[in-house]
Amino acid sequence: MRDLIRRMDGCDTAEKLNDEVLMPFALALEKVCGARGYVMNIYGETSNIVFSGNTEDTEAIYQIVEAYMDDQADDD
Repeated sequence: MRDLIRRMDGCDTAEKLNDEVLMPFALALEKVCGARGYVMNIYGETSNIVFSGNTEDTEAIYQIVEAYMDDQADDD
């Protein structure tokens, strides 16, 4: 965790954070979980990471999350 925080803290833009930390993490998660046949929803206090192992599910889950976030923004 400390290493990830250090690496994330060193990224001064969202794009850099995405390119240097988040995408490598997501690709590693896909590789390991896919090889083991895992399907998972990892959630924290204020976040979720979903690995379905299926590209069609990935798009559907993305659309559900985007619709939810848009709905929450409309309530503000």
